[in-house]
Amino acid sequence: MKTYHEMSSKELAQELSAQQERFAAYKQRGLKLNMARGKPSPEQLDLSLPLLDLIPSEGSSEVLQVGTADDLRNYGNLTGLPEARELMGALMDVPAANVLIGGNSSLNLMYNMVSMAMTHGVLGSTPWAQLDKPPVFLCPVPGYDRHFSVTEHFGIRMVLVPMTETGPNMDMVEELVNSDPLIKGIWCVPRFSNPTGCVYSDETVLRFASLTPAAEDFRIYWDNAYAVHDLGQAPPPQQLLNLKDACEKASNSNIWYQFSSTSKITFAGSGLAALSSSEENLGSITKALSFQTIGPDKINQKRHTLFLPNLQAVHKHMAKHAALLASKFDIVGRVLARGLAGTGIGEWTIPQGGYFISFEGPPNTAQRTIELAAETGVVLTPAGATYPYGKDPLDSNIRIAPSYPGLEELELACEVLVTCVRIATLEQLS
Repeated sequence: MKTYHEMSSKELAQELSAQQERFAAYKQRGLKLNMARGKPSPEQLDLSLPLLDLIPSEGSSEVLQVGTADDLRNYGNLTGLPEARELMGALMDVPAANVLIGGNSSLNLMYNMVSMAMTHGVLGSTPWAQLDKPPVFLCPVPGYDRHFSVTEHFGIRMVLVPMTETGPNMDMVEELVNSDPLIKGIWCVPRFSNPTGCVYSDETVLRFASLTPAAEDFRIYWDNAYAVHDLGQAPPPQQLLNLKDACEKASNSNIWYQFSSTSKITFAGSGLAALSSSEENLGSITKALSFQTIGPDKINQKRHTLFLPNLQAVHKHMAKHAALLASKFDIVGRVLARGLAGTGIGEWTIPQGGYFISFEGPPNTAQRTIELAAETGVVLTPAGATYPYGKDPLDSNIRIAPSYPGLEELELACEVLVTCVRIATLEQLS
């Protein structure tokens, strides 16, 4: 078979007609399939149902520490229960002393860090809202849309940094961070990056730790959302070098914030979120937090630490998630390979963990592909979502989120995606 770029005009027209017939058949089926976001499936959420039975309505006085100064039903423990800090510290590979537990949303913690910097500065620096020019964040692309939404919400200017197989282009990061005092942060998903699935190399982590920022209030926003989210495939995926240790060795103890949560470990809407950083950073953050709240949901923290008492229990639990997810990632790769074989179009990542697959179609086809899919009833992540301001310069990247649909639904949705990619490409070439 000729690739699409080798076909004559007549052959392209014939191929387009054939794909349009297939597309029309999909439209007639009245599909309702959604791959827009990386939501855990109902089967994954069911894995954590025992959480709900760990604090019974009767006989729970000892668990809740009723009648003591640390009664879990009352105010207090602003930074979180000691055992919850131990658990989340183990997830992030940092001591419990460097951990603050904050509600159920790590995104909320990231938003708070940006908001605090805007209004009150970072460790005594000038609040960003009072700067003569808007602050700047570096944004590795393709990247996580909600990171970009936070910075856009605050009017922070975003600068694109290309992703490589080992993390962001560090030559560019170093040149910009070390020379421009307006650059205040960089968004990072260092393990199974969203959406490419790459793991930052040791060299990348060490270069981050050794930055010499022109801005004293520059921070690395290290969103380690997929720290334990392997797919259980062989060989084992690369581990992530410890950022805290690397920063301390480089005499950069305050340069980092690390975020994590159990959103894709237990219940997405009612898990635990955590922030880790240096003791000096956490001291300032805790002081500011004391004006927001008198205490977190300690009962939920206790429930989680009973369900997941240590890192070994976490890994055992995550193996169950991997058993459900790995087959879905396999389906996406298999359908894309089969459906686009011989066409010469499309490239996609094959991650060993995380929640996403990054698909690169020909330039100027992503928006059209997603529009076509929507006509059949298949909802994909909006085109441009993996870039700041929702603008993909090449209009080529599509984030595939395979976690939520059932296996048959997912395979069908991917077949629709293949047909839509083919049509969008053929329209460009015809």
